[in-house]
Amino acid sequence: MAPEKRNRKSRNYVIKKKLAIVLMGLTLLSFSGCNTSSDASSAAPSSVEQSVEESTQESEEASSEETTKEESSEASKASEEKVEEADPLQGAVIKDLFAQHGMKAGTCLNTSMLRTSKFADTITSQFNSVTCENSMKPDYLFDKKRSIAEGRLVVEFDKDALSLMEWAKENGLSMRGHTLVWYSQTPDWIFHEDFDTKKGLVSREVMLDRMDSYIQQVFAKLDELGYTDIFYAYDIVNEAWMEDGTMRPNRYTEIIGEDYLWQAFNIANKYAPESIDLYYNDYNEQFKTQTLVDFVESLKDENGNYLIDGIGLQAHLYTSDDLEDYLACVETLGATGLKVQLTELDVCLGAYLNYLDATEDNLKEQGRYYYELINGLFELKDAGKVNLDALTFWGFYDAMSWRKEASPLLFDQKFQPKYAFFGAAQMKKLAGY
Repeated sequence: MAPEKRNRKSRNYVIKKKLAIVLMGLTLLSFSGCNTSSDASSAAPSSVEQSVEESTQESEEASSEETTKEESSEASKASEEKVEEADPLQGAVIKDLFAQHGMKAGTCLNTSMLRTSKFADTITSQFNSVTCENSMKPDYLFDKKRSIAEGRLVVEFDKDALSLMEWAKENGLSMRGHTLVWYSQTPDWIFHEDFDTKKGLVSREVMLDRMDSYIQQVFAKLDELGYTDIFYAYDIVNEAWMEDGTMRPNRYTEIIGEDYLWQAFNIANKYAPESIDLYYNDYNEQFKTQTLVDFVESLKDENGNYLIDGIGLQAHLYTSDDLEDYLACVETLGATGLKVQLTELDVCLGAYLNYLDATEDNLKEQGRYYYELINGLFELKDAGKVNLDALTFWGFYDAMSWRKEASPLLFDQKFQPKYAFFGAAQMKKLAGY
């Protein structure tokens, strides 16, 4: 409606202008008739008519130009609004940004994400690496019936793991394997005689044999199924250390002893292809830094060569965490010469056991935290202080996060990009500043 009103106003203005000029012309004509000859008098109307025509043309051109500018401005504004509405991400592509620093950008993956096209499209457009959220953990890797029937531990990827690996391969995504030897989400029956929890635990020798077979079968299966080439890293051991520097007690320590960690990496080093880096993965890494440094130094063969390629930092952080301390931890671990990856990054609002609501101010603080964290990591990488080749966000959508109560990810409950997304994408003006 606004342009129509402006046009009508312009037309009224032109009409009034014409009338004024005509009246002026008539006045001049009358005056001329009293003081000049008939020849002069006959020439006057032609001059006035020309003036009216010229003035009218100028007024119309000015009016048209004014209207065109206004319409052009309105069209431009409408176009900008449409672009913004069509691309709420403002053209940001996280994987392209990370590639500029020689890094992969990843997310965790589960089958429910692939049932909704907008989630699957977000994964393929923003990330180039995926980690199965649960489907490749020990609970999902063993076939109990066949193990009992054959008298040996049998590895078999379930349908979810197979479908996720196939989807990743079809879409050109790389994968991290997560995880093999872990105190949690591991079926207890693999530690018992005849795979029967009513019977006693097996001996050290039997358990070492089972561990050897287990790890060998995983890598053999990947090769057999044609998925080896999409894997670039694998978490061989997960969460073995406590914050006080002691080893976490579990079935492996109970049966094999504390050297189970060295044994696991020695076995993996024997069977894993060179193309897959072997990782130790842990959380609260900023509180275990020296423990992890000492630990990886022990993972060497008789010739002093590392049995491990990298250290995985889960990076389950909070906006209250000291960012300088965290980046110092990353730098210290990078000084070992091993690769470092952030493997499960999310940043909760607030502090441990004290989450904050998703208010505008809190979300802006989160956006700034993501920005400063990623920027700090890029600086460490670019300065050659840390061989950081990948960063994996533990999801991207708050409603699907394992810590959704604390709004830790890049998209909100309505699947709209947060300040956190723009922080991760290093778009400072949109990151809550």
